[in-house]
Amino acid sequence: MTAGVIARVLLDSPLPQLDRLFDYRVPERWRDDAQPGVRVLVPLRSAGRQAKGWIIEVVPETADGPGFDGVLSELDEVVSPVPVLDPAVWQLVRRAADRAAGVASDLVRLAVPPRQVRVEKAWAARQGEPASPPPAAVPTLVSVTGYAADVMADLVAPALAGTGRRVALQAIPAPVELAPGRWGPAGLRTLAELAAATLAGGRSAIVSVPDYRDLDHLEVALSGLVDAQRVARLDAAQPAGARYAAFLRTLESAPLIVIGNRSALLAPAPELGLIALWDDGDPLHVEQHAPGVHARDLALLRQEQAGCSLVLASLAPSTDTQRLLELGWLSPVEPLGRWRRRITPTEQRAGAGDAAPARIPSTAWRAVAEALAQGPVLVQVARPGHTPRLACATCGETARCASCGGPLAVSRSTAVPSCRWCGALAVDWRCGTCGGLRLRPLGRGSGRTAEELGRAFPGARVVVSDGETPLQEAPGGRTLVVATRGAEPVVAGGYRAVLLLDGESMLARESLRVVEDCVRWWCTAAALAAPDAPVLLAGVSGPVATALATGHPERVAARELADRRQLRFPPAVRVAAVAGEPAAVQRALAAVEGLDGVDVLGPIELEEGRVRAIVRFDYPRGSEVAAALKAELVRGATARAPRVPGAPPRRRVPALRVRFDDVEPFDDPGGRAQPAGR
Repeated sequence: MTAGVIARVLLDSPLPQLDRLFDYRVPERWRDDAQPGVRVLVPLRSAGRQAKGWIIEVVPETADGPGFDGVLSELDEVVSPVPVLDPAVWQLVRRAADRAAGVASDLVRLAVPPRQVRVEKAWAARQGEPASPPPAAVPTLVSVTGYAADVMADLVAPALAGTGRRVALQAIPAPVELAPGRWGPAGLRTLAELAAATLAGGRSAIVSVPDYRDLDHLEVALSGLVDAQRVARLDAAQPAGARYAAFLRTLESAPLIVIGNRSALLAPAPELGLIALWDDGDPLHVEQHAPGVHARDLALLRQEQAGCSLVLASLAPSTDTQRLLELGWLSPVEPLGRWRRRITPTEQRAGAGDAAPARIPSTAWRAVAEALAQGPVLVQVARPGHTPRLACATCGETARCASCGGPLAVSRSTAVPSCRWCGALAVDWRCGTCGGLRLRPLGRGSGRTAEELGRAFPGARVVVSDGETPLQEAPGGRTLVVATRGAEPVVAGGYRAVLLLDGESMLARESLRVVEDCVRWWCTAAALAAPDAPVLLAGVSGPVATALATGHPERVAARELADRRQLRFPPAVRVAAVAGEPAAVQRALAAVEGLDGVDVLGPIELEEGRVRAIVRFDYPRGSEVAAALKAELVRGATARAPRVPGAPPRRRVPALRVRFDDVEPFDDPGGRAQPAGR
């Protein structure tokens, strides 16, 4: 009698109680196809229900039995014989999910794109064909411009396998020509060169960037270094077929370069030699769906797992990177010549007959006028639109929407005030405080700033780049480019001057990371200036201005981290936001309050019947806290809700939600928006 085979399957389900492996007997007809990593359909309890899943391992029934005396259900179907879930990726997913008290299948769905049958069949057919001629030869040596050769060589080719270095790389703050006629940030060219050098050594590289603009620049930089067949781009904005085709290429045995956003860090990559992350402080690196893992954490876990090199590159380090530097987990790497981009603070003096300070200081006006004679000038503003905020002309209270309570503003598309939250037009607005009917503008958005600068500099071309009309590149010549933070286009040769406005209002946002965010936005804009061009910052003084004026943004991160250590705020400690029904939250808090190094803030009431608390804990306690909270999640998910006789059935809200490393509870509700250019 032939010995049976058991498949251990991870179900594709967000339910925490199903976040484990389930055993199924493999029927004879599926024996050849039922391999680790393939997609399957399995029966789920009764009534003929099926669930999707992935086989994690296959074991002989005689060697490792099912673990109970009953009869195992059989697999219903092997959906595809292609092993799309790589064993190394599964191990990474399991560790990352456990670290965040999450469900592994939530991360697997990010790692493995939805199946495209036609694309998969075409790919499988090519795998059975005779080997085609290899692509164009990879250069045997790719130098990394602007850095010490021995340091870069040690990154891309460590002396011993599994001894890759971990570095925080200070990017060169200047624009460079990535390809003929195509310009972009020098930092992305550096990462492209590192990836190409790793590939030349016969190993794969993964490079993760925040958004499509960075991804386009990175792809252009790689186009002049390696053959396009050796680069796989994984981008959520791609058509489904193109993304799945690129993913299937990562399953092949030939080394390649994988580029993409945060999910690229979960891609298979044979013989992984390098993981690089650009601008880890950007909030776009945070996965918005459960379990909300940061790309930096995925990179750290995968580097430890693969033993490859790790590069966290940025113009201004985040406090998380600064913490790892101070612990010695990362080593600093600076460019040759110690490139320093200095940002000059300018004093805002009151205008004649006006108690309010001028928005653009006189020194900045002169610098812009002189620079326009030589080429384009970049003006960065805080908000898009024409008038980002309106107030009652009588009492001065912020004008709010009658429907949802959101702030009113005036956009470029319409002259009628509308709500920034729900979009409703405020046709018959009346002040809720004093009953006033007149509105007055507060602040200037990108559109209004462009109008004012156009009148002030007649003959200059004025271009706006913001969330409504983002530009990747801007024209040269006598051009004024008004851009919101995060939407600054590049110009050939760099801007002849950069003016950073609204610094005071940017810093006034109530957010834990407001200072490091502002420094990152300003350094990103400053890095688009030509090497000898002035960069002026209006409305900022104190230690932040001093650090930027001396070209040392890392001092801001060090100061911020020191302050958070005293307050026990992240990233000095880890946090977990626990929200839900009061009884469930209290049980969860009781499960962790007895651990050393753990304290709790709250709970506070969110809405009727729901509260939230913040659990703070030292890093060594992470696994214990995560395990305890995961157990409470399972308890809450499996508890039966009391039924009210005669009441209609209703959709059940989870009794408990847990999110690790979430700083949103520390922010003001009005300051949660992503950068205005995104």
